[in-house]
Amino acid sequence: MVEIQVSSDREYRISIGVDWRAECESIRSRYPKVLIIAPAELKGLLDLAEESVFYVPDGESQKDIAIVSQIWEELGRRQLGRADAIVGVGGGATTDLAGFVAATWLRGVDWFAIPTTLAAMVDASIGGKTGINTSAGKNLVGAFYSPNHVIIDTVFLDSLSDRDYAAGLAEVIKTGLIADATILNRLEGLNTISEVRGYSAELIEKSARVKADVVSRDFKEGKLREILNFGHTFGHAVEKSMNFEFRHGEAVSIGLVYALVLSEELAGFNADQTSKIVALLRKFGLPIAVTGLSWPDLLQLMLGDKKTRGSQLRFIGLEDIARPVWLEGVAIEQAKSVYERICL
Repeated sequence: MVEIQVSSDREYRISIGVDWRAECESIRSRYPKVLIIAPAELKGLLDLAEESVFYVPDGESQKDIAIVSQIWEELGRRQLGRADAIVGVGGGATTDLAGFVAATWLRGVDWFAIPTTLAAMVDASIGGKTGINTSAGKNLVGAFYSPNHVIIDTVFLDSLSDRDYAAGLAEVIKTGLIADATILNRLEGLNTISEVRGYSAELIEKSARVKADVVSRDFKEGKLREILNFGHTFGHAVEKSMNFEFRHGEAVSIGLVYALVLSEELAGFNADQTSKIVALLRKFGLPIAVTGLSWPDLLQLMLGDKKTRGSQLRFIGLEDIARPVWLEGVAIEQAKSVYERICL
């Protein structure tokens, strides 16, 4: 077992390589009432007592105010109080949702994250950014509210499809790009998802350490934490434009390519490095471009991104591997030309 400390709005642990069922029982023994939030697709796998779980729709569709309202009603029916707790078991959408519900119920109750996908293990469950989606964009309604404990049991990865595992790798690769080149070195030496699975614990630990360090230094995204959004401004726009047909990591993969090409043009990033990363993404079956989307729609979504200031586009870029930079006031024509370069 590996434990990583995070110091933000509260001190908490990320535990990697633990038995999620034993941890869940421990949580239940410490709180008078516990509500577990989990996606319906995991019902058979989790095999939990029905009365302890509130099942939600799968994927991004659960991050909706209507679902939040249903959970609030259930919490009221159960009279869940400030001495009680919520547990989110599922992918990143579920931990985002569970954290948001915990932050808003009684102005904040304890909550625990048990991520079941690689993407959630290395990114979504860590850091305390919770939220839901609206018609205006992804994660625009939310709260900074850390879990009491992030419990990572890699047994969940055994049942994860290669497509979903690869989607999580996009976040792992992002972490390597912004902070830890050893992640990229490890992946460059592997050729298949099957091979990568053998290094899951190592990749999760390395990625989690990067995120824990950044979050501990900048919890509310004053500036440094923005580097964790490398590839996400364009990626989120693609994800929303496609009505979430892509996995989050698949959209991020395209966003990484976009951010790297933009970095070539504005920050002097080496084009040969971009080619190496594109080859790495393709090797694991991740998309590197998308066609048929409306540039005006993508632009409007990027202008609504949380990093945007006024009407100016802002991106995280790279001068080199592990050397992020802030690209301020990117001209719309420049942003469009990069889109045309990789997507048309």
